[in-house]
Amino acid sequence: MGQLSQLAVALLFSVTVTAAPFPSTYKPLPRSPLLITNATILTGDGQRINEGDLLIADGVIQWIGEGDIPNNTQVISADGRWVTPGIIDVHSHLGVYPNPSVAAHSDGNEATAPITADVWAEHSVWPQDPGFPRALAGGVTTLQILPGSANLFGGRSVTLKNVPATTYQAMKFPGAPHGLKMACGENPKRVYGSRNKAPSTRMGNLAAYRAAWIKAQKYIDDWDAYNRSEEDDKKAPARDLELDTLAGVLKGDILVHMHCYRADEMVTILDMAEEFSYKVGTFHHGVEAYKIADELAAKGVCGALWADWWGFKMEAYDGIQENIALVDRPEGSCSIVHSDSDEGIQRLNQEAAKAMARGNAMGMGITPERAIRWITANAARSLGVLEQTGSLAQGKMADVVIWNQNPFSIYAKADQVFIDGALTYDRHNTERQPVTDFELGQLLEIRQ
Repeated sequence: MGQLSQLAVALLFSVTVTAAPFPSTYKPLPRSPLLITNATILTGDGQRINEGDLLIADGVIQWIGEGDIPNNTQVISADGRWVTPGIIDVHSHLGVYPNPSVAAHSDGNEATAPITADVWAEHSVWPQDPGFPRALAGGVTTLQILPGSANLFGGRSVTLKNVPATTYQAMKFPGAPHGLKMACGENPKRVYGSRNKAPSTRMGNLAAYRAAWIKAQKYIDDWDAYNRSEEDDKKAPARDLELDTLAGVLKGDILVHMHCYRADEMVTILDMAEEFSYKVGTFHHGVEAYKIADELAAKGVCGALWADWWGFKMEAYDGIQENIALVDRPEGSCSIVHSDSDEGIQRLNQEAAKAMARGNAMGMGITPERAIRWITANAARSLGVLEQTGSLAQGKMADVVIWNQNPFSIYAKADQVFIDGALTYDRHNTERQPVTDFELGQLLEIRQ
């Protein structure tokens, strides 16, 4: 390989890590200044403000309480209504397992090898999935799209803004880090064990993880040695898409989202992360997370959990409905309500209400201002976008939902949804209820 080619490869590797390809082309929809008055406001960071005012301008929260009001400001009176940050779902397969649910659309699991860290979920996302506008009607403004869980390393996830678009690039949350979907337990050993291939046991799962991390460490070392070398005839290491992703995790650029159910397995995964000096950001599903709530809080690991799914396979058999409330410890904890469902994503506020009710039945005294974090700020933290969204604070993205009443009521409905200050959904105005291209002909008669 000539010196110019070696340099080109080195530069390509550098660009891939620091300026990822397939960049976001997201642009906010048209918007104008908006004042919401006399609302019960849940800020998402633990505060509740009664009869509060909130000003949105230039796509961000300008102030809550009082302040200057631009001349051309629209005013919405929210008497008797509630305002929250936009809901964030950290575990969705919309777009990669879209509706209609047919084989031609099944693009979420690259179940051809136990390690497929080279694939990216965004390359399977179909923006015309009717699930996106249905989630928007439930107040969801941001969501993470994950690959499936057949594999030990399922591939990269992508965080999207829930806006109508023709391309996934136009939905990509600007600056959001990639995640890496990993899966432990029954799924990978069942998929590959049924084919008489490895891994077929839990110990096989762990051995394969560790071998992959060792390769990633060597990949980093090889590139570091190449970049340090001053030899004229130095040879660049071969580029490897799988190891690009794993190296990104070890360097802290890519967040780990780990599908795991049992407490003992989660602790084993935490030990493995310590062995290879990376951080597990979030355990997903975690029906036994309540058993290790203190350990999760001490390590700052989020638990993205269901309100009441359990018992559908052996590793999910010891779930309890108090799981989310018990994981939500005073310091360091990060409870999240997630969906993993094209239907559940439409009512995450009510899924959170279930968990809130079970916690209160135990005497935990969980208030709305505490529970709202499970679907807003904590979720933003899990995705690495808390500085941009997840709470109503000055300078943050104006991702806002106006609810007809307490969002934790069974009767709650999102009246209006704003993303970066733009009205993207209005329950009372069909012209502000987006439909995908796929739906247009099917829904025309119904809407008339």
